[in-house]
Amino acid sequence: MAALTPLSTPPASPDVVPAPAGAARRRRRYWRGAVLTVAGLYFLTPLVSSFVFTVHVPGQGLTFAAYSGILSAEGFTESLFLSLSLAAATIALALLLVVPALIAVRLGPPRLRAVVEIVCMLPLVVPPIALVTGIATVLRWGPDHFSRTPLYQTFLAVQNESFPVVLVLAYTVLALPFVHRSLDAGLRAVDVPTLVEAARNCGAGRLYVILRVILPNLRSSLAGASFLTLALVLGEYTVASLLGFRPFAVWIVSVSGAEARMSVAVSLLSLLITWALLLVLSRAGTGPSTAVPGGAPSAAGPTGSAGSAASPSPSAPDPAAAPIPVPGKE
Repeated sequence: MAALTPLSTPPASPDVVPAPAGAARRRRRYWRGAVLTVAGLYFLTPLVSSFVFTVHVPGQGLTFAAYSGILSAEGFTESLFLSLSLAAATIALALLLVVPALIAVRLGPPRLRAVVEIVCMLPLVVPPIALVTGIATVLRWGPDHFSRTPLYQTFLAVQNESFPVVLVLAYTVLALPFVHRSLDAGLRAVDVPTLVEAARNCGAGRLYVILRVILPNLRSSLAGASFLTLALVLGEYTVASLLGFRPFAVWIVSVSGAEARMSVAVSLLSLLITWALLLVLSRAGTGPSTAVPGGAPSAAGPTGSAGSAASPSPSAPDPAAAPIPVPGKE
């Protein structure tokens, strides 16, 4: 009987007063505010200093001549349009290469995942200066050995200054690690084999499965990969400079010798443009989720299985199973 007797909890000492939850919450809020303040000062101080440098001229006071002359500066519009065109082509090519490869790896043997990951991560091991040296060697070697073949015109076409395709190929290689990491993280959160099997059982083709079933689930990952590639192309200088082209980053460096304030002003504007494009891509990466009226997410399309829709909810009461009251037996 003594073993079955529950132990009584000793009464709390009247001298011990538990700390209120509000005090701990306020301490966490203070620490969070302090960390955010330090981080904000760390990032905003260089930007504010650069802005002051562009608008304050010793002996003249405040002037916005560095900003008013950007649009009329020689080569600004051409270089910016070239960088944006290269970024769009690089994003399209990188996604066309990585998305089908990762989907095929998810549906194929698991040992291929390591091979694809190693191939996509190689640009992090090879320095950009070594990559551009190899590209320049091939571009010099090709015309000399293929001058009497149709490939000679190909070597000239990829080096067209109005739209250098060779930069798109080089930027695609440099962007592979970032695109792979972003899309691989999105695919890990999606059960690709189950989605593909369900869609194929409903009569969908391979292209329909990729475009209408898998890609909508990777919307945020695609937006993240696109933004990382865009930021890479807009800020890349080594490859374009050594190959002799003049996109936006090379133009900023070239104009800094004669117009230092304009160069800093353009750098600040490029940050604003990048942030604006980030907001656009982040909004494109989010969308309303489809759900059935009951609140559960709809996993099947219009041609989904009718058996799952007709199955009753386990929590719903069955009217036929309710007991029938008998008069006089209440």
